[in-house]
Amino acid sequence: MVKITVIKTKPYTDQKPGTSGLRKRVTVFQQNQHYAENFIQSIISTIDPAQRQEGTLVVGGDGRFFMKDAIQLIIQIAAANGIGRLVIGQNGIMSTPAVSCVIRKIKAIGGIILTASHNPGGPNGDFGIKFNISSGGPAPEGITDKIFQISKSLQEYHICPELKVDLSIIGKQTFEVDTFKPFTVEIVDSVESYAEMLRDIFDFAALKALLSGPNHINVRLDAMHGVVGPYVKKIVCEELGSPANSAVNCVPSEDFGGHHPDPNLTYAADLVNTMKGGEYDLGAAFDGDGDRNMVLGKHGFFVNPSDSVAVIGANITSIPYFQKTGVKGLARSMPTSGALDNVAKALKMPLYETPTGWKFFGNLMDAGKLSLCGEESFGTGSDHIREKDGLWAVLAWLSILATRKQSVEDIMKDHWQKFGRNFFTRYDYEEVDSDAANKMIDHLQTTMSDKAFLGQKFSSGDKTYQVEKADNFEYTDPVDGSVSKGQVIPIVFLSFCGSLIVHL
Repeated sequence: MVKITVIKTKPYTDQKPGTSGLRKRVTVFQQNQHYAENFIQSIISTIDPAQRQEGTLVVGGDGRFFMKDAIQLIIQIAAANGIGRLVIGQNGIMSTPAVSCVIRKIKAIGGIILTASHNPGGPNGDFGIKFNISSGGPAPEGITDKIFQISKSLQEYHICPELKVDLSIIGKQTFEVDTFKPFTVEIVDSVESYAEMLRDIFDFAALKALLSGPNHINVRLDAMHGVVGPYVKKIVCEELGSPANSAVNCVPSEDFGGHHPDPNLTYAADLVNTMKGGEYDLGAAFDGDGDRNMVLGKHGFFVNPSDSVAVIGANITSIPYFQKTGVKGLARSMPTSGALDNVAKALKMPLYETPTGWKFFGNLMDAGKLSLCGEESFGTGSDHIREKDGLWAVLAWLSILATRKQSVEDIMKDHWQKFGRNFFTRYDYEEVDSDAANKMIDHLQTTMSDKAFLGQKFSSGDKTYQVEKADNFEYTDPVDGSVSKGQVIPIVFLSFCGSLIVHL
């Protein structure tokens, strides 16, 4: 019999989940007493006690430092709070898209993902804990607010400190827990359910011919020492026949090999340089937890994320899944360029513009309004799950190549010729002083509020830009009527040749 212990604790005031859960430095979780335990208890406390005994939670992470410690805490706290069953990826590994897939497949009441996404890992890096709901998508604001409120007043948590589970052995383990029914922990293959889902979405025979047939293309896939490595190896190499050496950095590492697992031109520079050699027809990189992707063509031809989702939208019938389901609508986050808008207009499809955060897309999907969506932060996905999905996006591109029998660059140039081109660039400012950044935003807000700002002209080189509109983006959800504002901070729109320049 496993005993339940009640531990007295003190609340923390800084455990407010963002759009992707609670992210902090590893040292915050390690050096503040009961910090992780408090947040895990706060998550589980939002689950109706009547649902817990018969309910299942899915647990997995990207392999970063502190993940296995956190999973053991989740096991111990879940057992003590009456959760009936946990399904955990082998060795704790499960990509964010795979967690969403498994939640939906087994009809779990939710899932807990251990990741800080594309942020650095290791003892001096970042760690995160994220809660997904029964749809497989990130918890909406109503639930994350509830988690935060509980965390601010938490005085105790329940735990079974003697309960230990071997995460390496696939199979079920059952424990007798004091006052509750038996508690089951099931360790599962991290890849199989997700791979099974992809087989139903794509034409694997066509992809196999593309990657290993007589006239096959050569690909280079960089998992960046994140969670996607095992998925790429099993699905792309073993099943679809791409050579084993076409996938690199495929062993998940606690510190991502000492690198920053962010799939962009800066942090995936090794892939970019390799692609410039001309040996490979398509290259792709993935982030730490597998929900983001970057696509490159031969000689390092870069496909920006705004264009990537637009090309998939324009060629969506190359994917069998959409031939069966039809296309309900397209969506992009507000900072993403209008490339997808051009496709939606030309193909007469509904188009939604949302705040940043996949949960806004999920609401539209659940209401049957959305099939394909993307964000400028290298996130692309569809209604097959409720998370963005890096490997899905790359297989979507491969499906387009298989159908059109053109290079990435030719497909992109044809797209611009047909739909027009939206120039887009993104600047990331990392490790900035938050007080200084807030002062800058306050100054921008003050400037924007001055009526004289509208119509003002600014020059750079031989170009002149005139302010056409200045406001704060506000979103009213067409499904539930909820209003989101303040999350996407001051935006200034300046017109030049019909384009928009967005300042965040």
